[in-house]
Amino acid sequence: MKAGNKFVFCMIVAFTVGCTSLPRKSPSNWIGYTERGKASFYAMKYQFRKTASGERFNQLSKTAAHKRLPFGSKVKVTNVKNGKSVIVKINDRGPFVKGRIIDLSRSAFSNIGNTASGVINVRIEVIE
Repeated sequence: MKAGNKFVFCMIVAFTVGCTSLPRKSPSNWIGYTERGKASFYAMKYQFRKTASGERFNQLSKTAAHKRLPFGSKVKVTNVKNGKSVIVKINDRGPFVKGRIIDLSRSAFSNIGNTASGVINVRIEVIE
């Protein structure tokens, strides 16, 4: 192979390798994933604002925000103190407060805890 052809070949290989990435986890790869931490709920000022997924936020829906789980994932959120649980759909990103793992709609939070507490300890499990 001539020097010019080797150079072109090396450039093509370098460009191709530089454009590849590792595959992301698909939603089904997350099934069974669990995490423990603190949950909070959205303030009323977020009602009807667009979420990171493009949906309008609704306090009456069973939805939640998580930093990494794919949009559309169904997550079982269990209050570790009283054992109550609720199933939510991930449609937003967050929470952005240190120590919190999930932000719930007010409706979802009130199914498993008292909103007066503001923050509760939970276990989350991806079920779908």
